[in-house]
Amino acid sequence: MASLNLHRVYIPTNARNNHYILAEFKPESSFYDRFDDVESAYQRLARKLFALCDEYELYNVQLIVNDKLPVVRYHEEAYSLQTDKQILFFYNPKYHEAHKIYSDEGHQARKIRLLFLATGDELRANAAAFHSKVKRALDALQTQYEEENISFKVRDHQHLTYDIFSKIKGHRETYGYKLRSLYPRYQARNCSLPEAHSEITYVTFSVPITRAIKTEYQHLLRPGDYGAFYRHIEDMLLTTCSQLQLSHVGFVADGRMPIIRNSQIDKSAHNRELQKLSFDTSLVDGQTHTIWDATHLCDVMHFVLVANDSDNKDAGYGKFMNNVETMVRRFVTQLPINPEKQDVTMRFFQHISYSY
Repeated sequence: MASLNLHRVYIPTNARNNHYILAEFKPESSFYDRFDDVESAYQRLARKLFALCDEYELYNVQLIVNDKLPVVRYHEEAYSLQTDKQILFFYNPKYHEAHKIYSDEGHQARKIRLLFLATGDELRANAAAFHSKVKRALDALQTQYEEENISFKVRDHQHLTYDIFSKIKGHRETYGYKLRSLYPRYQARNCSLPEAHSEITYVTFSVPITRAIKTEYQHLLRPGDYGAFYRHIEDMLLTTCSQLQLSHVGFVADGRMPIIRNSQIDKSAHNRELQKLSFDTSLVDGQTHTIWDATHLCDVMHFVLVANDSDNKDAGYGKFMNNVETMVRRFVTQLPINPEKQDVTMRFFQHISYSY
């Protein structure tokens, strides 16, 4: 029993759960040829898609045709925010439903994205059933667009979000998770996925550069030259990770938000808002991405801890997550952070992607 407990992580019961599937395809000219304008093509797709979603009980689905990347977060209120490069969707899976199209007038999309947001209770327990419903909807949509020969790239995203200091703030109730890999979880529930797929599992947390941090490190903060401060934070991070054998690490402090990908399918890149970090989880010696701008003091520092292949135990990622929690606690206690008043929000992500 003690051995089994090593592979369980005890997460607060008030943790927030999200699950969504992104299916995208690159439209060929044949997709647009039969219409007078791109809006007509998108409206036809929306009618077909949302009718299928009603049939397969998919109640929160967004059609994105403006080439912006969707980012999904839990919130008690349902709303979306758009930037130049992103659409941020906030929703509570228990209550919020929507079928909506996001487009920019006259814009012909390089990629068309179908975003399926899970709804209801017990998202993790029902994840395989949700994925199966999405597959059936995609099958039917491909059949209706047979002449256009649509081929999807499917990305399944699940994450748990919680404050690592939840117990200190008085919420002591926890639930034990083994955090099994997505592929065997789905196979065991009769949701078959292609053998040719890629997975990545990781944790993110962020630390805002507060007044307390600026005061603590004022000797390292010189206008226009913040390199000494960032190097100090980087050294603290890598030293603490090394103590817990966490070998795949990211640190982004240049004003961009990190997006994590498996190197099998994506290479590192960036734009004005996003910093894509590509990790090779098979590297035994580990991999580090540290990106900061010495001339600019950012508002928030972002940290990433990626599971490598050896962290994928039969019992799950529980041991990896326990090491991550220990590392985060050690790291943040070196900073002027008050755990009774400040949140340190951790997000445990599991992704699986494949061609469909």
